[in-house]
Amino acid sequence: MTDSSRRALLAAGSATVAALAGCAGAVLPGGGGEAATSEDERADRTGEATVSVAVGADGGFSFAPAHVRIDAGTTVVWEWTGKGGGHNVYAADESFVSELVAAEGHTFEHTFERPRTVEYVCTPHQTRGMRGSVEVVSGDD
Repeated sequence: MTDSSRRALLAAGSATVAALAGCAGAVLPGGGGEAATSEDERADRTGEATVSVAVGADGGFSFAPAHVRIDAGTTVVWEWTGKGGGHNVYAADESFVSELVAAEGHTFEHTFERPRTVEYVCTPHQTRGMRGSVEVVSGDD
């Protein structure tokens, strides 16, 4: 390989890393991005002890429901549909992260103990809009 070929290869690799870092900053920690939701888009699941969210819904590149409202102490169970390739569930505040999995029926769960809103993404597909949020309220809200 010639020196000019090596330089071109290194430049292409650097550009790819920079582009991916820019995409990750949209929602991942330090990126300042926010999942835009309205009360109409948020599924109210308060009063339920366990809430299910499909991973790879609607053609394989979304969560369903993507945005939920739950009580503190509720467990959210994400279940893979097997569509759209490998997915994960990655909290923007890094409070939880699942494995990258493609298999139908795989599950990941997290119990939300305190009121807050947590945004999350599927890291390989966040640029395709695969993101969601969990709004946790106290039982008194």
